[in-house]
Amino acid sequence: MIRELSEVKYSMLELAFVNEGSQVKETFANTLELAQLVESLGYHRFWLAEHHNSINIASSATSILIGYIAENTKSIRVGSGGIMLPNHSPLIVAEQFGTLGTLYPDRIDLGLGRAPGTDADTANAIRSDRMQATIRFPDEVADIQQYFSLDNVQNKVRATVAEGVQVPIYILGSSTDSAKLAARLGLPYAFASHFATAHFHEALQIYRHDFTPSQFLSQPYVIAGVNVIAADTLEKAEMMFTSPIRMVMNLFMGKREYLTPPTQMTSELKSILMNPSVQQMLRFSVVGDKKKVKEETEKFLAENKVDELMVVTNTFDPQDRRRSYQLFSEIMNEINGI
Repeated sequence: MIRELSEVKYSMLELAFVNEGSQVKETFANTLELAQLVESLGYHRFWLAEHHNSINIASSATSILIGYIAENTKSIRVGSGGIMLPNHSPLIVAEQFGTLGTLYPDRIDLGLGRAPGTDADTANAIRSDRMQATIRFPDEVADIQQYFSLDNVQNKVRATVAEGVQVPIYILGSSTDSAKLAARLGLPYAFASHFATAHFHEALQIYRHDFTPSQFLSQPYVIAGVNVIAADTLEKAEMMFTSPIRMVMNLFMGKREYLTPPTQMTSELKSILMNPSVQQMLRFSVVGDKKKVKEETEKFLAENKVDELMVVTNTFDPQDRRRSYQLFSEIMNEINGI
């Protein structure tokens, strides 16, 4: 039996993309407005990613943005998708999220990832021992768990603002290594299938097969990232999709560019979509009108039986983006029988 679709939560991941011709302050205002909208639409979480040295991504100081969103919303869970742990001291992460968890109780999530979220030179500038930190990722996750534990009161090094604060930890990943770690620790697992698709099915199989129940979680819990661009017409959705296509093309070419306005879907863009690397990266992308998006979403859920969808909609126009999240909420309500 597949999992009842009515049990599937839906959430969103925000990178705070900076549009061509706009300022970072404007991006932050749009991010907050979007968070308030998706809260009203029934989205379960609003997660912010961590990236550095990218002119088109403003979610660099992730914990600060989490506080900004949590302060100006009421009920939606707000968290990191994720904190790239090799960039940070586990003690500081525990102190930051312990503070957030105290200020906004039962609303803060701590998603932890191993990747740097940037290029090698920038990663080295962030933390000179990052390679050792990457190797120690499982141990540093355990360090953070210890800092949050009441048992840590007897230790010499303490994060006093975190002890006993309820901030659930999620393991983020795009490989089988992250799946094994999440399974061994008995933690929920969020897979970055919105851009890293190659190991998705294998990682989910490993996680579910090897999962060990813990004090945090009694059975596996999978969150899957999916790119969604929904519009009132298929033609409108395809036009909106041209902005992220160009973003992916620039990524492969090593260019850092602002998110550009949409255009008509040209033969050149269609040929880019046919590139095997681009196809692989955008494999789990749902683009279309409400009917098409609903059909493809139902298919994805039936095939992968995930517990929660983490929706990513990187489009240029804020109004189009809000409309896409609104349509997807309607779709999930229909799927869930609400």
